[in-house]
Order: sequence, then C-alpha cells, then structure tokens
Amino acid sequence: MLALSGKFITFEGLDGSGKTTVIRNVIKAFEQSSDADRFMYSREPGGNRIAEAIRKIILSEKYTEMDARTEALLFAAARRQHLAENVLPALKAGKIIMSDRFVDSSLVYQGAGREIGMDAVAKINEFATNGLTPDLTLYFEIDPEVGLNRIQNNRQDEVNRLDKDQLDFYRRVHQGYLKLAQDNPQRIKVIDASQSIEKVTDDVLAILKQFLKIRSMNEISNRNCSR
Repeated sequence: MLALSGKFITFEGLDGSGKTTVIRNVIKAFEQSSDADRFMYSREPGGNRIAEAIRKIILSEKYTEMDARTEALLFAAARRQHLAENVLPALKAGKIIMSDRFVDSSLVYQGAGREIGMDAVAKINEFATNGLTPDLTLYFEIDPEVGLNRIQNNRQDEVNRLDKDQLDFYRRVHQGYLKLAQDNPQRIKVIDASQSIEKVTDDVLAILKQFLKIRSMNEISNRNCSR
C-alpha cells in the first residue's frame, strides 16, 4: 500500500510534447493497481464547472484581442477554483492527484511567452494558490519546432487560440521551462519527450514508482496501455 498522505503531482511541457497522451497511459496503468481509488486525474484550466467555463473563454478562437494580463488573471482564477473544489479536498482525503498543468504553465506561457514577467505572474498565483506547491513535477522536454510540427500533423484534441501563437512565442516558453527546471531540480524532473510514447511512459512510471515508494510494478504497468 502507498503512504497515507496526499500527494500533488503535476505534468508540464510545451504543446505537442506528448504530455497528455502519456498522462492517459499512466492513469490506465494506475487504474489496474490495488490502490486505484487513491489516484485522481485533473487538468488545468478546468476540473469543475466554473473552471471549465473559464477555460472556454481563455481558449476560444473568438477572443484573439485578449490582453496578456487578462489571460494570466483568468488562468489564476480557474486555478483557484480547481484547488478549492478538486485539489485541496482530495489532498485532505489522502488522494494522489495527477494534474495536467499547474502554476508552472502560467509562469512560462504568460510570464515568459507573453513577456509579462515570470515574477509578476508568480505573485498573481501566490494569491490564487495560497502558496501550494506540487510535491513532484514532471516536465516533458522537447524542441519547440518539433512540438509545433506535432500539433499541426497529429493533434486530434482541441485546437485553440493558444495554438496559433508563433514559433518565437514557444521559444520563450521553452526557455522559461528550462529556467524553472534549473532553479527547482528537487521538484522538477525532466523527461526526454523526443522519445517514443512507449519509452516516455516507461520513464514516467519509473519516476513515479520511486517517488511513491511502490515496491513492485507487477500491478502498475503500462503494458496494457494504448499506444
């Protein structure tokens, strides 16, 4: 059995890094374990009625005139509601939460990408999160050009307003992620996302096994995950 205390694990990376696909594989793997009811998946922005409504506004292609600071504030608002309704109650109940994105995304997308400043965005999110920091963050490292090519050629989920940003924007985001990883080596573990989905999934499961002190992967395996 796993430790009783709740854990907050976040997944970060550029669009096109394969992050969401790998998360789905990981969730399927943990669903087969004896501790399946301990695990919870969520995403940002989203996770509940209010946050999903904010998500629609942020990502809608109708709002191309949205100001960068407005965008940052909306992300922070959705994040607060996500924490209040989903994350904090689950942590108190001893759940292990795996979230597709958290504060790091705002720091790099709005702070670095939109050039508001990572420190300014951090202050907004300090208020929104009341200082909550993930126990572990898995960052999917990939070259921005490769990520954009994947979006254009392979992406099957929603294509949104943020996908229309140019390469220079994603290069700034990429540099922001590298800075965060360098500054937070204990929390942020870097995954080589240029590998196959199978290999990336294996790498992620290996890190989670060590972090969560899982002795055996016999029950928690990605063998039956869809590729």
